[in-house]
Amino acid sequence: MFMIDPLANTPIYEQLTAQVEKLLLCGVLRPGDALPSVRALSTRLSINPNTVQRAYSDLCQSGLVISIPKKGCFIANQARERLTAQNEARLRAFAEKVRELRLTDVTADTLHTIIDRVYTEGGEQDAVHQEFA
Repeated sequence: MFMIDPLANTPIYEQLTAQVEKLLLCGVLRPGDALPSVRALSTRLSINPNTVQRAYSDLCQSGLVISIPKKGCFIANQARERLTAQNEARLRAFAEKVRELRLTDVTADTLHTIIDRVYTEGGEQDAVHQEFA
């Protein structure tokens, strides 16, 4: 269920967090579902257990996962709704940034090009650098 790319620019704990979010939105993970134990997942992915713990802690802080001592981590009851609300907040923040960029004469074509590169290549830093180089 979980896969990591050790060569990606994205930290492994963020990759794990993003995968849980995606699985939630797709309906693969549902409220009450248990996540693999820290030890089991770190062993399966050959990564440091602290990395898995960091991902799980971030998911708990965002309210998507609850941790029950000596039992494990589980998908929270309102996880999908919280994730949807978080994504809406991110989109509002993105829209505000776009407004700011528009005021500095960044064109819609430039933004579209950057967004297309990020989605196809996965590297926003490279996309911005290429666009303004």
